Amino acid sequence: MTLLSVRRERIASTTPSRALRYLPATAFVLDLAVMLGIGTVAILGRAHLAVFDNATDVSSSLRVAGPLMMVGWLLAISTAGGYTRNVFGAGTDEYRRVLNASLVAAGLAGVGCYLAKFSLSRGFFVLAFALGIPALILGRSLLRRAVHQARRRGALQQRVLIAGSRSHIDEIASVLRREPWLGYHVVGALTPAYDLSEETKSGIPVLGHTDEATEVVKEAGVDVIFFAGGGVGSASQMRKFVWEVEQHDVQVVVAPSVTDISSERIRVRPVGGLPLMHIDPPTAIDASRIGKRVFDMVGSLALLLVFAPLFLLTALRVKGHDGGPVLFRQTRIGRDGREFGCLKFRTMVTDAEELLARLHAEHGHGEGLFKLKEDPRITGPGQWMRRFSIDELPQLVNVLRGEMSLVGPRPPLPREVATYDDDTHRRLRVRPGMTGLWQVSGRSDLSWSEAVRLDLYYVDNWSMLQDLTILSKTVGAVFSSRGAY
Repeated sequence: MTLLSVRRERIASTTPSRALRYLPATAFVLDLAVMLGIGTVAILGRAHLAVFDNATDVSSSLRVAGPLMMVGWLLAISTAGGYTRNVFGAGTDEYRRVLNASLVAAGLAGVGCYLAKFSLSRGFFVLAFALGIPALILGRSLLRRAVHQARRRGALQQRVLIAGSRSHIDEIASVLRREPWLGYHVVGALTPAYDLSEETKSGIPVLGHTDEATEVVKEAGVDVIFFAGGGVGSASQMRKFVWEVEQHDVQVVVAPSVTDISSERIRVRPVGGLPLMHIDPPTAIDASRIGKRVFDMVGSLALLLVFAPLFLLTALRVKGHDGGPVLFRQTRIGRDGREFGCLKFRTMVTDAEELLARLHAEHGHGEGLFKLKEDPRITGPGQWMRRFSIDELPQLVNVLRGEMSLVGPRPPLPREVATYDDDTHRRLRVRPGMTGLWQVSGRSDLSWSEAVRLDLYYVDNWSMLQDLTILSKTVGAVFSSRGAY
């Protein structure tokens, strides 16, 4: 028996996650429970609130129409693919299908009752769908959150095989490992016939060559196979492979050499049977338009008024601690490399800058942001200010003046910018932000390379919806204090 055969048998002997098979059934039961609950609320609401209805008793018609509406609603979701296994876990496709199917069900129910001259309670109809559609989407969201939590703990995993050149394999594997909530566990790789390596650079075992994909998939019993760059020699070879594994319940995924691009910038358009991926230009210019600036001005002014009492309390506490200055002004680099004075409540001793060089030497600091969990320069009031990011509130003034934005990359120091390579310089194409993807993804717990990756993703994929999402997540990140020090 060859070494490759032993590896394949070892993978095949591992137990797959059977719970994934029941995910569609779980979603169905959840939808049914939501509809039963909302149906009860709609009946009670119609009776007590008298929405659109007079005192006529329509309970007999509800006993007929209610179950029929529920069955039709579930059938509409099923027909729209709302219980297809590959829609769960990521993306907006699941929510879109549930929403579209619900609207179709509502339309058919309304038109059907009108044509059949069926006396359906209008109050029940409006309440059922007005409350039911958001409730269904909320239920799916909670189910997805539970799935993500389970996957982060190592459950509900899919065994993944990646076919392609070693560099492409490692690139795809690094993304899958970085996002454990996707539930993809990479168990092996397939490389071109000319590559005789036993494993990739990142340590993924090679189970065979790409022209043996069908055989390896059958022997190893994987759930998903990713075809990366170099995975197939021709379109006909890919088509033949799909034909050969269609009876083995294996999901086939083509992974192009494209990462860190949002779905809003990607369009897949089949032309003559050839699926072409169109990638829209980066949106960094859009992030500097007047709409975002107006949003920043209105938002910063409103927050300054709301937090005025907190400003006063914090200033008194900082001043009363050691009598030093309340605010700390530090030179930072803004949009297009322009310097500005970034404002913060002072959280360190007055000679903090003089102590910084010694701390750099003691901890061997090289590049990027320097932060210590136990920084001896931080004062007593500074501890609680940093924990809840209160020290950064004066930056609202920077936002109002146009030097910063409410959302954007972290404002870097001049010495950090001096070490930037060409790629990292793209962070300076937009105004720095008080919060950003780095803030809601771990703050100081992130590595320098991960923080840069998140900032570049923001610059290239900016949208106002993303800004609003980041702002909403910032509240949770601040109160959890994860990575704040």
